[in-house]
Amino acid sequence: VARPVSSGSDKMGKDIVAGGRNTKHKHRKVPKSENVYLRLLAKLYEFLSRRIPDSNFNATIKKRLSLSRVNRPPMGLARLARYMRGKEDKTAVFIGTITDDVRLNGMPLKPLTVCALRVSEGARARITNAGGSVITLDQLARDNPTGSNTVLLRGLRTARKANRYFGVPVRGD
Repeated sequence: VARPVSSGSDKMGKDIVAGGRNTKHKHRKVPKSENVYLRLLAKLYEFLSRRIPDSNFNATIKKRLSLSRVNRPPMGLARLARYMRGKEDKTAVFIGTITDDVRLNGMPLKPLTVCALRVSEGARARITNAGGSVITLDQLARDNPTGSNTVLLRGLRTARKANRYFGVPVRGD
């Protein structure tokens, strides 16, 4: 059966390949921020994740550097100390801000090595006074590119005030 020749204006939709359309979840490849340091760190950890394929450490850091600020919540020093109890010989790696915690007043803090995107002045003073050290993510990449002897930490995403109002409203009868 011969088909009539179309003029091109009566074309229908485009055929999709077998398996249907791509419905995978999208995720950021680069940080949305214009911060040059953040973008350079993302490039560095992208490179390291390609060069050291055996370790997921660098890929995880690269992914967390690309997250929005809401998804990079801060962590207080008390929580950090609690997570690192018994692991003082390892380096705490945190992609976000480490903040000072007044609940630690008068309590001894063990010497920790902390690597974070940002550390508040009070937290930095408290860590260094305890005999610990604060390093940056590029120093970590230089000194320990495989991520051995590190503890990768995350802050609580649901701790912010806005999360109280999510979900089904509570009836107050």
